[in-house]
Amino acid sequence: MPRSVNSVASRARRKKLLKQAKGFFGRRKNVWTVAKNAVEKAMVYAYRDRKTKKRNFRALWIARINAGARLNGMSYSQFIGKAKANDIALNRKVLADLAMNHPDAFKAIVEKIK
Repeated sequence: MPRSVNSVASRARRKKLLKQAKGFFGRRKNVWTVAKNAVEKAMVYAYRDRKTKKRNFRALWIARINAGARLNGMSYSQFIGKAKANDIALNRKVLADLAMNHPDAFKAIVEKIK
């Protein structure tokens, strides 16, 4: 009995991976073994950094809220603590946007909290 190989599926699998490696530099884009390793590593970075991006944005929002709060005579921790106590249900993303782009509105929130 002859050996059965599904070359159609093998080629499709390789083509799919080389398509993912499009735009890579040098042999990483067209040599199968190099491209396979590069794409696997890229996928690991992509998965990891989707989590890291959330962390980085939260840190940025906290820094902006802290700067806005300190301009109005409060620390970040005092501001957040009093905001929770006064049932102000704005998240950090919105508060950071207000602190940066609408300082008057942010000041009004700080005055309401005080």
